[in-house]
Formats: sequence, structure tokens, C-alpha cells
Amino acid sequence: MINSVADSPVWFVTGSSSGFGREFVRAGLAHGFRMVATARDPTTLDALVTGYEEQAKALALDVTRADQIAEAIRQAECAFGRIDVLVNNAGYGYMAAVEEGQDSEIRALFETNVFGLAAMTRAILPGMRARRHGTIVNIASIGGIIGFPGSGYYAATKFAVEGLSEALAAEVAPLGIRVLLVEPGPFRTDWAGRSLKQSAVFIGDYEQTAGKRRRAMSKYSGTQPGDPARAVKAVIRALQLPAPPEHLVLGREGVENVERQLRRELEQIERCKEISLSADYPS
Repeated sequence: MINSVADSPVWFVTGSSSGFGREFVRAGLAHGFRMVATARDPTTLDALVTGYEEQAKALALDVTRADQIAEAIRQAECAFGRIDVLVNNAGYGYMAAVEEGQDSEIRALFETNVFGLAAMTRAILPGMRARRHGTIVNIASIGGIIGFPGSGYYAATKFAVEGLSEALAAEVAPLGIRVLLVEPGPFRTDWAGRSLKQSAVFIGDYEQTAGKRRRAMSKYSGTQPGDPARAVKAVIRALQLPAPPEHLVLGREGVENVERQLRRELEQIERCKEISLSADYPS
């Protein structure tokens, strides 16, 4: 039980201006946590932290800039002494068939969704290792488990986050640090709205696959079944379990899609098992 603000855990959330990030800050403050809310434009956080001056701090942070990462962590530790939970939430979507992707846009996507997340993680780990305590929450996606047509490059970034997080979890578990991969299905965030980027290139041959989904995604924003506030409560609840999971799929559509994907993969492994095993040297 938290007896005072000084006893409460310190959470550091990237991409706090909207969506899951904003809900993490709201929920954390309601739980009595100390919250470091970050965004490229910290003025977007003013309404979020007003009235919580002892409990919250809003900082400027672009996760693609090493100098801003170092400065934000320094300010957070100066204010609260430590960081107990890092939520790597900053990121955005990108729609394009693989052939339609534009190089500069693809590289920018990876800079934020993968390299920015990795840089934040590397910067936060020394303090957690020294204390032998900490939690890293990486916001991935069911798109990190399933590659949907029209979002291959976004999926590639989230598949990268999945692999990185699984390796990290194995490396830091003996040091008292936990890693949770959060894999949301469709939620009513800005992902499919204001934050979504799309390639300006449209190739007719992909109209019935990537093109169809690109058009549908724009119309889908604001009607998704997932509630971001409930999602964040679910994450906090999972972290408070005696044995927290390493993967947490969120939302009915997310669960159903992932279950279907895993069953399909297992079926294909079984169907081709003899061929797979034939690749070894004879015993």
C-alpha cells in the first residue's frame, strides 16, 4: 500500500500526448504513482499534470534524439530519485503495400518504433540494474505477431520489438527486472487517425489486398472496439499479479486474431514436420 507520494513507484511514459500514453499517465496518477509524462511538445501535457505538481512531471522528449533521452532521464531522476517502470509507448502507424513503401518514410518509422525504443531501454537499464529492480513495458501490437496486408513495415517494427523484448526479458530476469510485451488489437487511439501515416504511392495490382485495407483503416478510426482506458487498467492489473506475464494481448479482436494465427502456425508445423526434420544430418 502506498502511504505517501514519496513511497510511490515512479513511472516514465513515452508518447504521453495521446492514446495509450495519455491513459497510462491518467491511470498512474489515479493510483497514486509518480508519473513522468513525456512528449515532443510538452505543452500538450499541461492539462494532464495540472494539480499534480508533487506527483507528476511533464518533459520534452523525442525518442529519436539521444540528447533528449539523456536529459529527460536526468530530470526525472533529479525530481523523483529513480525510475521504477518505463513504458515504451511512443510510436505510430504506416500504411503501404511493401512495394509502395517509400524509403525515407520507412527509415523514419524504424527510427521511432524500434531504434527509439531500444535507445530508451538502454538508457534506463543502468539505474534499474544498480537497484536490482524495475519493469519495462513495451507497447507492441498484434501486428507484431501477424503481418496484415497494407501494414507490412509497421508490422516489421513491431516484430522487431517482440524479438528484442523476449531477448531482453531473458537477460534481465536474473537482475530483478521484468519485461512485459503489450499486444493490443484495434483500440480507439489516434493510431488509425491523426497519427497514421500513409504512402502516397498506390499500385493498382494491390487494390484488393493492401489498397482495400488502407481505405478501410481510415474509416475505422473512432469505431474500434477497444477502450484505451480499460486497456491501461488491464496492463496495471497484469503487472500486479504474483507472476506477471511476459505477453499481454489486449481486446477481444486481438485475442481472437492471435489465437487463430498461432493455431495456423502450429498446424503448418505439424503438417510439414517430416520435411522440417529431414533438414538435419542423419543421426
